[in-house]
Amino acid sequence: MKSYIVFLPLFLVFHLHLLIPVFSVNISPIPENPASLRSWSETNIIPFKVRLDEIGGLEQSLIDAESQVLVIVVRQDGSGQFKTITEAIDSIPSGNNRRVVIRIGPGVYKEKINIDQTKSFITFLGSKLQMPKLTFNGTAAQYGTVDSASVIVSSDNFMAVNVIFENSSPMPDGIRKGAQAVAMRISGDRAAFYNCKFLGFQDTLCDDRGNHFFKDCYVEGTVDYIFGDGKSLYLNTELRSVAPDVAVITAQARTEEKDDSGFSFVHCLVSGPGNSKTYLGRAWKQRAKVVFIYSDMGTVVNSEGWNDRGNIDADKTVYYGEYKCKGPGANPAGRVKYVKMLTDEEVKPYLDINYINGSSWLLPPPKFRGYKIRP
Repeated sequence: MKSYIVFLPLFLVFHLHLLIPVFSVNISPIPENPASLRSWSETNIIPFKVRLDEIGGLEQSLIDAESQVLVIVVRQDGSGQFKTITEAIDSIPSGNNRRVVIRIGPGVYKEKINIDQTKSFITFLGSKLQMPKLTFNGTAAQYGTVDSASVIVSSDNFMAVNVIFENSSPMPDGIRKGAQAVAMRISGDRAAFYNCKFLGFQDTLCDDRGNHFFKDCYVEGTVDYIFGDGKSLYLNTELRSVAPDVAVITAQARTEEKDDSGFSFVHCLVSGPGNSKTYLGRAWKQRAKVVFIYSDMGTVVNSEGWNDRGNIDADKTVYYGEYKCKGPGANPAGRVKYVKMLTDEEVKPYLDINYINGSSWLLPPPKFRGYKIRP
């Protein structure tokens, strides 16, 4: 267990900004036993009120935002403030500095949604029993790959809970040019996704840049269906390949040794149809960094595990790691020589929410007791 000395920003504000450490935040590594994940979450992803009153350590801008929460409602039947998500986003002023929770009613919302970098602290919240689906059918041929996303978030401190993100374009057939299509692009820093689904084929989820957290999620696709230069922790998430033959999960985009990015998959499930052979990652960029830890790999996983795209120079520069994975697809016997079977010491940074600097910003999904809904 690690102990981080932090400062309580409100104390500093009202006491002449004296740099006096006042509280300690204890962060524990993600446990090997999946049955312990719930208790780990409760002690490491702590509600705002508890963090503020008892622990501290949050960024001042986040404290300010969470102290003035606004809830607005989107319902297609007209019973909310807005009928579309785009209208709700348009109502938020540029330079927004408060948490705005957009409660999204059930239904399919066919919109191309864009949250620009001036609108931080937005939360999409759906119902777990009737998850709203945000969908569009843009392709790379129409918009370029990253801008084909049905939902684009460029702002910081975004959160989504119980939401389905989809690109409904058809599966690329190898003939149509620019057929890849993104469901979600997250380009802002400090984003969290809880119980969300990402549906598409090639390039489903653009984990573009910034620190991100995905918990209890589901991502499906065919080729490079999680790609980008983000630094992200995926916990208890299913990665399902839907390709009829060869599939690739990750195309991580780290290009320089100094670049602070990479994907950590912990307690994840790799699934798919039996006729598919899935690579955990391929060397799209020269210094891609991806690790799988405590994950369950079905027969869908190719015995080699990883692919260098025929670029043997990348074998020396990519960072592909595995640690205590299980299932028929996790057998190390057939793995490529450049994969790292991580040691107990090497795996430690990837099992800590501070891999994504989470102790300063990561909060659980919101609860609505005491929140005001805008008339």
